[in-house]
This record gives sequence, structure tokens and C-alpha cells, in this order.
Amino acid sequence: MYLCGCNILSKTVMAKYLDPKNDLTFKRVFGEHKHLCISLINSMLPLEKPIIEIEYQTGELIPILTDVLRNTVVDVRCTDAAGKQFLVEMQLHWDESFKSRVLLNASKAYVLQLEKAEQVKLLKPVYALNFVNDAFEKSKEMKNEYYHHYKIVNVKHTEKQIEGLEFVFVELPKFKPQNRAEKKLHDLWLRFLTEINEGTKDVPKEMLKNKYIAEAIGYMERSAYSKEELDAYQQWKINSMTATAMMENAWAEGRAEGLQIAVINSDRAGHSIEAIATITGLSIVEIKKILENHKKI
Repeated sequence: MYLCGCNILSKTVMAKYLDPKNDLTFKRVFGEHKHLCISLINSMLPLEKPIIEIEYQTGELIPILTDVLRNTVVDVRCTDAAGKQFLVEMQLHWDESFKSRVLLNASKAYVLQLEKAEQVKLLKPVYALNFVNDAFEKSKEMKNEYYHHYKIVNVKHTEKQIEGLEFVFVELPKFKPQNRAEKKLHDLWLRFLTEINEGTKDVPKEMLKNKYIAEAIGYMERSAYSKEELDAYQQWKINSMTATAMMENAWAEGRAEGLQIAVINSDRAGHSIEAIATITGLSIVEIKKILENHKKI
């Protein structure tokens, strides 16, 4: 099914859209339409040569080992004509375990080639492309950097690389579109992921002028989904919101416990309450309360 930009343009006023970051919609666009997946990969990865054809791969790469490593099914997994593998994932919320999941999935995909390859030297590269709807690099020097490319390099001579695994993380909240001709499709795909959602009423004309983006936007129309699919879409949203709330609560509880320990240890070390306030960021009243409660234990 192909939806031309002109048909979409005529319906933008009345159209109701879904969010492409949802598991169902992301897989609908990039897991069912090879040409759109190819366009996304070529626009995001620093490949020497653009890929022309892909084949989708299915199934889990690693077993469900623990709660930390659950949900290890890659959103979109494909292989190009040269044998290079691409793992494309959308992650709504960041936590440090996601790094381990990405590393495990990419490593497993690389090693599984041994089942077919006759020699280790024939193994093909694996690229992990990860979109994260969260800002996780919060350091001052990286506060405006949304694109992070990792590969295995020599620490001293970074031009020396061990080829085989490469990782790209894209922080969607940090992305700000720029008028860069050489990165037009790169920016358009990121605008599709960040600007199209359930609140969208009018789609920017520049997005509809590109046939790939226009087609992808067409697949976001609510009318393109059955009742069962919309129910699954909503349930996924609920599950995601619940998981986020649990993560935030756990973080808040952990932070509170950590601050209490810092106050108690600082007090034992002989620091004044004023000094402890500077160290922890807590008020003097909060510090006194923590120390009083600790003495009662």
C-alpha cells in the first residue's frame, strides 16, 4: 500500500494521527515497508555505501534472562545484500540497563553468523541504531548533542578500529531541526518521530513533499488501524506509562535513601549542618529531621 503525498495533504485538516514511537506504529512503518526502513537506516548511519536492499529477520536474539533484560526482542532486525546486519530499536525511556541490552543483542547477532560462516574472518558488521525518547547524556559538554556514534577503537589512536560492532544512539528530545541540505532526510525522519503524534492537526508541508515521509505519515492515520490494533496501541501506552511511573518511583526512593546516607556519613565525619546542606542540596530543616530520625533508630 502506497499513499501519495497529495492524498495525505488533502486530509491533514481532519486526520487524526497516532504516535510513531509506539511499538505498534514503529513496527508498522519500519518493520513492514523495506524501502522506508532502508531510507531511515541510510539517513542515520555513517555507512561508506548506502544499502539498497534488505531482508527482515525475526525472533529473539537472546533469551529472557532476568527482569533487567526482559523485552529483548529487537523492534526491527534486517540484513542487506552484503550480509551486514541492522538492529533498529525505539526506546521510550532510558535506563542504564538499555546499554547492556543493546550490547548483548548486537553481540549475539554477530556471533550467530558462525552458524553459516565458514570462517571467522567472513563475519559481517552489525549496526545497532537506537532511538531514545529521553535525554540521557546530561553533561554540560554534551547537553546539545543528540547523536552518539560508538565503535571499538584504540584508546590512544582512535583512527584504529576493530570492525564488527557499531552503535548509534539518538536522543530524540534534544533534536532540533536545522536547514541543512546534506542532512535533509536525516532531519525529516527525526521530525517524523518527534512531531507526529496524537495531538498533530496540521502536518508541515515540507514533510509531505518527501514521498517517503509522506507515506510514513499516511500509516500514522488512526483510520488505517482496526479496533483491535487501536486497543493494542492504547494498552501499550498504558503499559509504558506504568513502567515509567515505577522507574521514577524507584529512582526517587533510591535518591532519598542515598541523601539520607550522605547526611549521616557527613555528620559522622564532623561536618557542620551548613556544610552538609551545601554537599547534599537539602535544607537545614531537612537535615536536622534526618539526623533526629536516625538517632531514634
